[in-house]
Amino acid sequence: MPDFNKVLDPGDIANAKLNAVIEIPMGSHLKIEYDRERAAFMLDRVEPSIYTKPTNYGFIPKTKDEDGDELDVLVVSSEPIPTGIWLSCKIVGVLHFEDGGEGDHKIVAVPADDRDSGDSINSLADLGERWQQKVAEHFTHYKDLKSPGTTKVLGWGDIEAAQKVIYESIERYNKA
Repeated sequence: MPDFNKVLDPGDIANAKLNAVIEIPMGSHLKIEYDRERAAFMLDRVEPSIYTKPTNYGFIPKTKDEDGDELDVLVVSSEPIPTGIWLSCKIVGVLHFEDGGEGDHKIVAVPADDRDSGDSINSLADLGERWQQKVAEHFTHYKDLKSPGTTKVLGWGDIEAAQKVIYESIERYNKA
C-alpha cells in the first residue's frame, strides 16, 4: 500500500476539489485509522454499535489539523466506500468540531462525479437540515460511553470556510 501523503496531494482546493482517502465506510462502527509510519490501515478500536458512522470518513493527504492528524473529511455518498479507496471530491462545507479541547474539523464533501445524485449536491443546504442534525448528534455523543463531554460541535461553515481550514492544514503540514 502506498504512503498516501507521498503519492497524493490535497487537491485543487481553490476550485473546491479535494482528494480524500477513506478510512471508515459509512455504517461501520470500526474505528479504522491510517498509520502514517507503516503506510497501512489499522483497527484502532471497535466502537459501540450505536455509534455507526453516518457518512464515509477519511482524510485529506498532506494536511495536518490542530490535533496533529490529517484533516478529516466526511464523504457523503449513497453507499459505503471501502477502506483504502481514494477519490476526487467536491467540497460542500465544514463541521467545526473540537475533541478534547483541540480543533478537529470535518470537511464535508461529495464524490466529484456522482451520477447517482446527478451531481446535485453543491452545498450543505443541499444535504438538508436533518442531515446536519444527524451528523452533529453523532459527533456530539460518539465518545459519551468512554469519555462524556469531551467532544463539541461548534457549528457549520460554507465552502469558503472549508477552504480556509484546508489551506491552514496544508500550511501546518508543510511546516512539520
